Amino acid sequence: MTGAYDDRDGKIWMDGELVDWRDANVHILTHALHYASSVFEGERCYDGKIFKGHEHSLRLIESARLLDMQSPYSAEEIDAAKEAVLKANGFTNAYVRAVMWRGSGPDMGVSAARNPVRMAVAAWEWGSYYGDAKWQGAKLDVAKWKRPSPETIPTAAKAAGLYMICTMSKHAAEAKGCSDALFMDWEGYVAEATGANIFFIKDGEVHTPLADRFLNGITRQTIIQMLKDNGTAVHERRIRPEELDGFQECFLTGTAAEVTPVGQIGDWHFQVGQTTRKVAEDYEKLVRA
Repeated sequence: MTGAYDDRDGKIWMDGELVDWRDANVHILTHALHYASSVFEGERCYDGKIFKGHEHSLRLIESARLLDMQSPYSAEEIDAAKEAVLKANGFTNAYVRAVMWRGSGPDMGVSAARNPVRMAVAAWEWGSYYGDAKWQGAKLDVAKWKRPSPETIPTAAKAAGLYMICTMSKHAAEAKGCSDALFMDWEGYVAEATGANIFFIKDGEVHTPLADRFLNGITRQTIIQMLKDNGTAVHERRIRPEELDGFQECFLTGTAAEVTPVGQIGDWHFQVGQTTRKVAEDYEKLVRA
């Protein structure tokens, strides 16, 4: 499948029914387009099975709740919608995007309690998120923007509006020949990349930022449990930028990124080492188990 994302063959699930891909549209006065009242999930289907699909459905509902939206569908109904989309498009290996938003209705200001909450699910075939960089070690810029304080945004929500600085930072990174950008948080500690969580390795032990001020990724949680089950020490803590000098390896995790080795962040360099390769291999086995 190639071409613009709005001009493809296939089916998209919208508000309870499958519609033709090109007809999956919303009105220009949709509240989410103007005020970012939208939440979403990214998931991967491997060999016909969505990895941790139900957990993603539950998180979508929780993200909506945090934005004061009540999901019109249960997690089980969302699971069924995702399966219907995969079946309708004939996909066994695909990326799945579920999105929930405030639609158009009687309100067109900041307040939109009377507008309906709508939902859609699409799926497409999507290879490695970082392309060749996945195997060579991605190169990251350091974003000029910082992840904001939990007092200013609902950090536990996968909300569309929280990705605004991600797009800006990724564009700036790509202009410098990088694959992505690393955010610090508002206090200057290492936070995350634009669409992935970050891990570091030193002397066989793993260090990763404490996920209490940015989204605690489902892949992140999976990797931490996998490492602990393998007997690897995992330290979830505040990490200062100057500590990056002392880490030997680095990798990113996310549904789209899967496990992606990092070779460089700004002026810091890392090996694409054995520990990172083993984590990537173990994760690949796990998602296809």
